Amino acid sequence: MSGINSVVLVGRLTRDVEVRKTGSGVSYARFTVACDRRFSGGQNAQNGQQPTADFIGCVAWRQSADFLGSYGRKGSLVGVNGSIQTGSYTDRDGRKVYTTDVVCDRVQLLESKGHSQGQTSSDGGYIPEPQEPYAPSGNDISSSDFNTGPSFDIASDDLPF
Repeated sequence: MSGINSVVLVGRLTRDVEVRKTGSGVSYARFTVACDRRFSGGQNAQNGQQPTADFIGCVAWRQSADFLGSYGRKGSLVGVNGSIQTGSYTDRDGRKVYTTDVVCDRVQLLESKGHSQGQTSSDGGYIPEPQEPYAPSGNDISSSDFNTGPSFDIASDDLPF
């Protein structure tokens, strides 16, 4: 029997991402993603607890590391796809330390540059960047070209992030 080792995270960077190089010149970046812990059935509110977060160590390599080094800033909302990797090392005191990291296959910034730099309105809402108006061409595909099936309504509370 084979297993599946797949991780999907959505959270915020806990600090600016710094890129380092291995001895052979390969870029890598270690960073931490803070992900809110979800409680089912409203337990969080009923018990008067404050929301908690998990702080998950990640490592990105090559182009993903270079991208994060250029654009990943503390507080940026990121999406990470990868796999869990465990390891160990012996610390200075001779104790064995076990590690668990997410090795990133893909990392995406999930907010616009303006939003991650703190562009908000006076009421705390997000101010979107101006967009070019959509100008349809004769080759556009309409929704009638697809059999979309029954429609359903999704509330923001139903989303996993």
